[in-house]
Amino acid sequence: MDWLFLPTAYSHCLLSYIRAPMYYNRKIALYTLGCKLNFSETSAIARILTEQGFQKVEFSDRADYYIINTCSVTENADKETKQVVKAALKTNPEAKIVIVGCYAQLKPEEISKIKGVNLVLGANEKFKIHEYLEQLEEQTAPVIISGDIDNIDFYADSYSQGERTRSFLKVQDGCDYFCSFCTIPLARGKSRSNSIEHTVELAKKVAATGVKEIVLTGVNIGDYGKTTNGNERTEDNFYLLIKELEKNVEVERFRISSIEPNLLTNEIIEFVAGSSKFMPHFHIPLQSGSDKILKLMRRKYLRQLYKERVEKIKAVMPHACIGVDVIVGFPGETHEQFLETYNFVNELDISYLHVFTYSERANTRALNITPIVPVPERKERNKMLRILSEKKKRKFYSEHVNSERPVLFEAENDNGIRYGFTDNYIKAGIPYEEEMWNTIQTIRLNEVSDFGYVKGTKHLEYSLA
Repeated sequence: MDWLFLPTAYSHCLLSYIRAPMYYNRKIALYTLGCKLNFSETSAIARILTEQGFQKVEFSDRADYYIINTCSVTENADKETKQVVKAALKTNPEAKIVIVGCYAQLKPEEISKIKGVNLVLGANEKFKIHEYLEQLEEQTAPVIISGDIDNIDFYADSYSQGERTRSFLKVQDGCDYFCSFCTIPLARGKSRSNSIEHTVELAKKVAATGVKEIVLTGVNIGDYGKTTNGNERTEDNFYLLIKELEKNVEVERFRISSIEPNLLTNEIIEFVAGSSKFMPHFHIPLQSGSDKILKLMRRKYLRQLYKERVEKIKAVMPHACIGVDVIVGFPGETHEQFLETYNFVNELDISYLHVFTYSERANTRALNITPIVPVPERKERNKMLRILSEKKKRKFYSEHVNSERPVLFEAENDNGIRYGFTDNYIKAGIPYEEEMWNTIQTIRLNEVSDFGYVKGTKHLEYSLA
């Protein structure tokens, strides 16, 4: 399939010439692949388009435009994108398909060859999507509009909407770290953020939607404080941000998403320990428990620092939940070095793992590292850590049986069970009651279920209400 590449400056000129007067009531449907940050940005794109008169429908409904926000971290980005495109065209074969996100920035030409794709937008262009849709009526070949990621010169606000119990609020974008396995800096550009004042005002807007919990998300949120074009650091930092959010935003809960161990300072940990709004829950990427592998990965810390962070959290918040990211099968990782990771994680007082199997990424330094770990071995190491994760999670849950914790209840009704999460991120379930949705109530945790949650009962005062 042929594709048409339009430099951004030229495309704006072309659009001003061919744009139709209005496209009100055209239907859009959106689909998100990947992380919480992607979910927040998909919601932002939806708001941009609805403000322009487009009508948002479910992805399973018939729409005029299907917008797919992609991820570069997943091993099968190409396969996943093709599957979602195919599903959209099955619903409406005449629809226009638009691909945005990290995968779109990294491999626009590859995506443009997927059957049915009409438009591919890069990182600089996705928040201007409304300026590009109209030209699709005149185009027969796929259009790529993607600038150089090094020239990204703005920060776009975004937050998720729809779930209503919680919202993912983007506070930072991009990354300056260039770990040897990662393409995120190539897909999202330099680390950048908006001012504390602006971020607090946006958080107030999110709180006003009625959500009970705001999750702070980004690519490297601990690096908060770079200018919006990522060229220099301001006096703002993540610690100052969370202090101002606590003080000025009327919402019951804040939760911090993944934060690098070298940026998770003692003052941040101590602040959360004394906070009435920030939840005792940390997700801290480790990636490897071997110092040699951490150096090959170009990480900014060694295992001793990581151990100190976990110990500090548990010293001031024994009940805190700690999640850990680990990559297995990284080039050069021997069986002995994998066992270093396994034993290190096993000895840490952590609550669960997110285990990733290493997969090769174009234009990363890891491609030059040898020897390569055979794929079957990578999968076996992944399986071992996932089993360990289940043991850690069950142990953490069991430690809280017979205790009482506040739970934010979600809309899910699974065979008569209402689910929610405690402040320290334990999934709890109680007999379903309609009025419990989007409320925070004190629940007694009674028994760890075999289905990944803790069975609970309402606190006595609620039972008698």
